[in-house]
Amino acid sequence: MQANARDLHNYLCLDDFEKAAGRHLPRPLFGYVAGASETGASLSHNREEFAKYAFRPRVLRDVSQRSTRTTLFGESYSAPFGIAPMGISALMAYRGDLALAQGAIRAEIPMIMSGSSLIRLEDVIATAPSTWFQAYLPGEPERIDALVDRVAEAGFKTLVLTVDTAALANRENNIRAGFSTPLRPSLALAWQGITHPRWTVGTFMRTLLQHGVPHFENSYATRGAPIVSSNVMRDFGRKDHLNWTHLERIRSRWAGKLVVKGILHPEDAARSQAVGADGVIVSNHGGRQLDGALSPLAALPAIVDQVGERMPVMVDGGFRRGTDVMKALALGARFVFVGRPFLYAASVGGLPGVMKAAELLHTELYRNMALLGISTVDELTGDYLVRLR
Repeated sequence: MQANARDLHNYLCLDDFEKAAGRHLPRPLFGYVAGASETGASLSHNREEFAKYAFRPRVLRDVSQRSTRTTLFGESYSAPFGIAPMGISALMAYRGDLALAQGAIRAEIPMIMSGSSLIRLEDVIATAPSTWFQAYLPGEPERIDALVDRVAEAGFKTLVLTVDTAALANRENNIRAGFSTPLRPSLALAWQGITHPRWTVGTFMRTLLQHGVPHFENSYATRGAPIVSSNVMRDFGRKDHLNWTHLERIRSRWAGKLVVKGILHPEDAARSQAVGADGVIVSNHGGRQLDGALSPLAALPAIVDQVGERMPVMVDGGFRRGTDVMKALALGARFVFVGRPFLYAASVGGLPGVMKAAELLHTELYRNMALLGISTVDELTGDYLVRLR
């Protein structure tokens, strides 16, 4: 029970999906997706940084043959943006990871599947063979080897290692909203289900009836905890032990492309490249880890200066508009990943919602390239951008 094709015509920008998801999703689930850690400073920084830059357009240029297409790791994509990894997507949208992966395939953009997903990675890659896999790995060699081997055997070609989760962040907003993993049955949670019938019937009950209680399927090589339980604890492993020697181990074992996500310091980007990573994603985890961390857009120029000539530098965090994507590209990013808006779109519109979100962002990018005076994304350089403050 999601938005139909006619309803989707009313969505004019990515922010519209967030407003609709706020009404559609139970309070604990929306709070989990929308929230950040502690004061939310990092989350605020991500959006505020875009306002510090203004465009300097060129005019009287023939831009009638412009194209948003670009290449990354030898693959051609329709636009320089993709879908960032988001955990427990299948609790927000029916078969959420599949909807996101299939939407990415149809939109000709990459999608990164989260290691905190509730659908088996083998099922996702079978449906969308170009999907990337993102892992949260502990500093435990046997667990590292087992998951890396499982991901390779499934057929993934790109592995993304997230490295900014050495400890569980203080997400007090989750407690205030009534969210936990696993979810604990309670009268308050039951009331949320009663007062959000479209989600309850269209996502939760439909999932239970057709697939049983969802579990964390891909945190490690074996099945993890159920998403709803009164007494089971989720296993987060020894993530505070993860270090550069483990990245070297992963690099030696993983034959595909290896991307390190969660980089904010130029020296960490340089060391990732030296170890053998094929790319980095500049990210502060959407403001969900260290509160007050530098925004990815602010960190981007120094990292590009350090490693941009040797590897693709990608970025995520706070992107909502085609102009946001353009600013990152002008600062040297090769690619941008967008998270929350796509999950909101999946929650209210399923696969058509994901495709609509991609269409909106693509249309904005295509239009604003003309207004800036460029015909290809490779033309986007710092010459078109002015820092205001």
